[in-house]
Amino acid sequence: MSKLRGAEAVIKALEREGVEVVFGVPGGATLPLYDALFDSSIRHILARHEQGAGHMAEGYAKATGRVGVAFATSGPGSTNLVTPLQDALMDSVPIVAITGQVARASIGNDAFQEADTSGIAMHCTKHSYLVTEPDELVDTVHEAFYLASSGRPGPVLVDVPKDVQVAEVDWHRTKHVNLPGFRPTEEGHVLQVRRAIELLKESEQPVLYVGGGVIKAEAHAELLRFAETANAPVVTTLMARGAFPDDHTLALGMPGMHGTYSAIIAMQKADLLVALGARFDDRVTGDPTRFAPKAKVIHVDIDPAEISKVRRADVPIVGDVRRVLEQMLTEIEKKGIALGSHADWLETVKGWQVEHPLHYEQSADGLIKPQYVIERFWAATGGEAVVVSGVGQHQMWLSQFWRYSRPRSLVTSGGLGTMGFGLPAAIGAKVARPDETVIVFDGDGSFQMTCQELITASTHGIPIKVAVINNTNLGMVRQWQKLFYNKRYSATDLNEHTPDFVMLAEAMGCAGLRATTPDEVDGVIEKALSIDDRPVVAEFRVDPEESVFPMVPTGASNDEVALGSEDLR
Repeated sequence: MSKLRGAEAVIKALEREGVEVVFGVPGGATLPLYDALFDSSIRHILARHEQGAGHMAEGYAKATGRVGVAFATSGPGSTNLVTPLQDALMDSVPIVAITGQVARASIGNDAFQEADTSGIAMHCTKHSYLVTEPDELVDTVHEAFYLASSGRPGPVLVDVPKDVQVAEVDWHRTKHVNLPGFRPTEEGHVLQVRRAIELLKESEQPVLYVGGGVIKAEAHAELLRFAETANAPVVTTLMARGAFPDDHTLALGMPGMHGTYSAIIAMQKADLLVALGARFDDRVTGDPTRFAPKAKVIHVDIDPAEISKVRRADVPIVGDVRRVLEQMLTEIEKKGIALGSHADWLETVKGWQVEHPLHYEQSADGLIKPQYVIERFWAATGGEAVVVSGVGQHQMWLSQFWRYSRPRSLVTSGGLGTMGFGLPAAIGAKVARPDETVIVFDGDGSFQMTCQELITASTHGIPIKVAVINNTNLGMVRQWQKLFYNKRYSATDLNEHTPDFVMLAEAMGCAGLRATTPDEVDGVIEKALSIDDRPVVAEFRVDPEESVFPMVPTGASNDEVALGSEDLR
């Protein structure tokens, strides 16, 4: 063993983990760490706020499946990471946050910029460490990466006191990870796999309910084979968009509150749900006591805590989704098991698709419809882009009207629904996939929460495309006020307080564009896609009265799906 300063050992451990880039903001408690980073090959992206750094790490991880890394100093620096940590926990995103802490002798004395970071993070991470023994530092960093990326992925925090960063520590030539209590189950139980196949054989109206775990497990190829073998329609949650191609005849799109009519009703009428890496989120189920009332449930998930948490599983299978799908396919093929054709069921589902498609009306001389902007971007790129979203109406329209054909082509905030996620996450995604076009669709409200990160993008030469869907309102909240609160629009009008987004973009070193009429949309999109030497902000002034439909009101049954505002009266 050789001796290194703690901060040097952290950086060398990151290099050994294959880390290429770190997103962060330095401060007093991370000065040794940043001094060691100065001599490293690891690229550092200086964010303008630690929340932005955390979302950048998330965007990097979501776009690649690799662990994203964020640095923050003690006190307010580390507390600013709470939102991205919780966001990553909800969406199973592998990130490692390394934070500075006051010196060990000062902990508990209310020292300057002290906070109980590991305690705060305990509830928004898979695990959080406070490293008080210098010789445990290297192993802790490697454990953090192992935990973040193994089993159900998630965020891990390592809090390092400043004196530990400057203390001499032992440097191991090899990685040491010894976590005897952490052994994720990857192989599905053989008997449960066989029981699942028996249920599938008996089913006449099956639906494959696909969640984000399929993308985490890189199981999209196995899913395609399984869906075609079972000849069952497939719904893909917001976090699973792209796991199954939208142009496939079995694809129904997104289920749930703002899903497609066919996906919502198919789940309600199913006699079997095959849940793959999905967690029966309330946005999918509506009232869980009235969700899919006739369906038996096969639930496959690597996290045993998710199984039967919301809906009791008739056949629970703990395991890696990819491996379990392989097991099921092998069993079906080896034994020559014949599954039903489900022809009548598929014909019924097809009828729903034809009768109730997603739709909107764009008149040539009217206001721009936000759906039109998304469809025209898709047409201009042929769908060959990584799309990122903030949170709000635009997020739902992006799921509905962009046609996904590959995994990791949508980066968004699902479980936590974090406004402001989009721009910094797009920066992380573009850093991860520099050769791809990265477009972030954001609402004017969501965009303003983290728009300072435009400086980060322009300073570091990260040429993302930002499409601001400006309806001059907090659109999703306003939609609820319109539909359920008698149009009492309390604190949702941004019209009097919105900056000039074109001027804001130019002030931050980006190109600024604007479309105010439908005939300007294609030209602005063409110009935005042609600029590659700096970030682009393209503002689209859209119809503020446009609402997202279909819609299942909170607490309602999915049977009560509304196709328009008239269905809610």
